[in-house]
Amino acid sequence: MGSKTKIIVLHMKEIIYTAVFAALGILLIVLLVIMFRQNDSSSAAVEKQYTPGVYTSSLTLNNTNLEVEVSVDESRINSIRFSNLDETVAAMYPLVQPAIEDIAEQICETQSLEDISLPEDTPYTSQMILDAVREAVDKAAVR
Repeated sequence: MGSKTKIIVLHMKEIIYTAVFAALGILLIVLLVIMFRQNDSSSAAVEKQYTPGVYTSSLTLNNTNLEVEVSVDESRINSIRFSNLDETVAAMYPLVQPAIEDIAEQICETQSLEDISLPEDTPYTSQMILDAVREAVDKAAVR
């Protein structure tokens, strides 16, 4: 009878290291699956951010009230403009119209009110315009 018995010696330290590395590998795979899968609930939240419509907010420049008008649909900010900018205000504040156009372009492009670079020649007026736009967008936000 020629049975050859083989004896394998395993050190406990090697078994523990193998189990730990296997558990870390499984954990990494689970985390990658969770992070990169398509989540239907988050895409639904992105789709419906605003109640569609035109929302306004007032802005006062030297005792003159201006209305900032923000037009939104369900998921995008479509346009931002002054609704009652007359010639006298435009003549007294010639940089107001270019400031709102610059801010509106940035917001419509990024769809965010964060990290907007304000024009250097009108930082205070631009900040007032941005605050008025933020107020109008807050009115449009779905809660």
